[in-house]
Amino acid sequence: MADTKSYGWAGKILRVNLTTGSITTEPTAPYEDYIGGMGLANKIIYDEVAPGTDPLSEDAKIVYAVGPLTATGVPLAGRTTVCFLSTFTTDYQVVDAHCGGMLGAKIKMAGYDAIIVEGKSDKPVYLHIKNDKVEIKDGSMVWGLGTRATTEVLNRLEGVSACVATIGPAGENLLPYACMMNSRNHSAGAGLGTVMGSKKLKALVVEGSGTVNVKDPQALADLSDYMLREIIGSNNNHVVPSTQQEWAEYYDKGTRWTARKGLYWADAEGDPIETGEPKPGEINTVGYRCMKTTKDEGPEAEKYTIKMNGCHSCPIHCYSDMRVPNSKANGGYEITGNTCVPNFPFSVYMVKILGEHTSVKASTEDGLIWDQVVGGTVDDLGLWCNYAQLYRDIAHCVSAGIFEKNLPADEYNMFDWKKFENNDPTIMVELLTHIAKNDNEMSYLGHGPIVWCKRWNDMEWFDTTASCLINYRGWPVHHAIESYGQVGGLLNMIFNRDPMIHSHQNMLQCGLPHELKQEIAAELWGGEDALDQTKNYTPVNDHKINFCWWSIVTDVLHDSLTLCNWVWPMAQSPSKDRNYRGDLDLEAKFFKAVTGKDVTTDDLYKAAAKIITLQRANTARGMKDANGNMGCNDFRKIHDVMTEWPFTKDPDKQPFTEGTDKMEKQDFQKGLTMLYEKFGWDSELGCPTADCLEYYGMSDVEEDLKNLNLLP
Repeated sequence: MADTKSYGWAGKILRVNLTTGSITTEPTAPYEDYIGGMGLANKIIYDEVAPGTDPLSEDAKIVYAVGPLTATGVPLAGRTTVCFLSTFTTDYQVVDAHCGGMLGAKIKMAGYDAIIVEGKSDKPVYLHIKNDKVEIKDGSMVWGLGTRATTEVLNRLEGVSACVATIGPAGENLLPYACMMNSRNHSAGAGLGTVMGSKKLKALVVEGSGTVNVKDPQALADLSDYMLREIIGSNNNHVVPSTQQEWAEYYDKGTRWTARKGLYWADAEGDPIETGEPKPGEINTVGYRCMKTTKDEGPEAEKYTIKMNGCHSCPIHCYSDMRVPNSKANGGYEITGNTCVPNFPFSVYMVKILGEHTSVKASTEDGLIWDQVVGGTVDDLGLWCNYAQLYRDIAHCVSAGIFEKNLPADEYNMFDWKKFENNDPTIMVELLTHIAKNDNEMSYLGHGPIVWCKRWNDMEWFDTTASCLINYRGWPVHHAIESYGQVGGLLNMIFNRDPMIHSHQNMLQCGLPHELKQEIAAELWGGEDALDQTKNYTPVNDHKINFCWWSIVTDVLHDSLTLCNWVWPMAQSPSKDRNYRGDLDLEAKFFKAVTGKDVTTDDLYKAAAKIITLQRANTARGMKDANGNMGCNDFRKIHDVMTEWPFTKDPDKQPFTEGTDKMEKQDFQKGLTMLYEKFGWDSELGCPTADCLEYYGMSDVEEDLKNLNLLP
């Protein structure tokens, strides 16, 4: 008898219409060529949401999607991709939000590869999913609550084994900068909270007790052990420790392999736990490698550290759990912590811009308190920071007098602005809460710089280095020109938001000597000149474009499988016996073990290139040209336009000289051409062509673009 089981994929998609109350399921099989996660979700949005749809309208949809590797036991396969229309960028184009935590695993174990939410409720509701039992329930009792209180109420009501993914007041108030939070501090942003709020959908509450079929469980177990023993490093796949240790040939103080003797989870339950010196090959100590509290906040954070936390199936645990009484005393929360940007919003992103308006310094007790007050408040409000842009914008508006000039006098005088100078973090609680209300002038900061800069006559902020805005359509840098020059700069243009790509950044900061990284680069991307020394760049070349293309497709692949691109791909290893080489075939090996489908790494990369090409096609349908006409395929002139400051910064230095990451315009345009050609897009316009759509097997998209006159 033929084996009819679905391996990897759950095999069905849940569809919920909040207008009619209809709840149905449909098969996943028609979408398997798009893998899952980002690919599956983007295909549904392409097929079902018309170009130009208002993201807050009844016709707009949200697709929460997981991949074939989610909840199978593959390490770091616990993420969720959510696809919808942006609320904060020009033309409100299709975007993806991503979150870790427990949501993805719960969706998969409940029996679904995706959840499509459509329509609008006329009253607050939450969606309760417990395996096959799916209900739209009254959410009025949690409407108005923050994400923490909502999570507590719904877990008490529906059971503590459920994952609550909820919006906060920012989303309810339709502030464009609103996110969804699950597991206290795992966010999915880009306006997802706003779109959920427009549908009166307060939360998803998901519990699953099912299993995921794996074709070859023993192969999966063996691969997992091999990966943990020989391949994986620390957070961002940093593969050498940050301090000199007897076992290590190399060390680099910048890495996130921060464990060392004498460094403790000092406030752990019971007695302090020493991180020690976890070595390569020790599977059971991998989770001690990344002490993110002290990495993010400096040595003052050690005494507050309860433990490192993580997402489903993650051995790395890069999330900080801290107990900080002075955070609560200043308007925040006592139990706090996050990772990366949310862990240091004030000390890293605001202090320098505030200048004389604050005396707080990074890696100090005061800096830690401000950071944790801000981070906890933002998460509870369900605010989204647009990769720290909100924090930079607030600091700029304070220091440059933008608030004083543009806010009504009574609104400006609501706040004691001296609190910044007097080291009083409660000012940030007040400002963030005010912005989240979305009923005042200051709230326009939460609509993004494409709105507030124009409204307050401060468009020059886009072209100011301190703004970090990298694209005129409204998003900031995310490992851009500071990360291998043109490689990071080019990939920051391709999506409809910051790219959230770490493939190139992981190589940059992995800790290995530059010469050794160049050897690896020659093997992977064709030449040592794929990698430059930081702030000592050379003109663009084929090998840099190979590296850039690979960084994009691996990110898309991971968001489709779904894997954590903050650690994957495994280009390097901590193993001296492997000469520090990783294993880029691991995704294909795991894919075969889980699904039974025998694919190559090149097959998966082609599928990922297909997915980003699909998103590019969808963008062309909704993008407006210079005259405001919808339907435009000139990405070079309309979409992939870098702001001025990367070309004008460091005025006393020339591009391609030591000491600057300044870009050169002709070189950047050449890089765009080369990257377009690498994907098979039109070399001048940067849009999909008939030939590339045929190559990727998207005849339906080809026909659609042809009918819209969007093929070159």
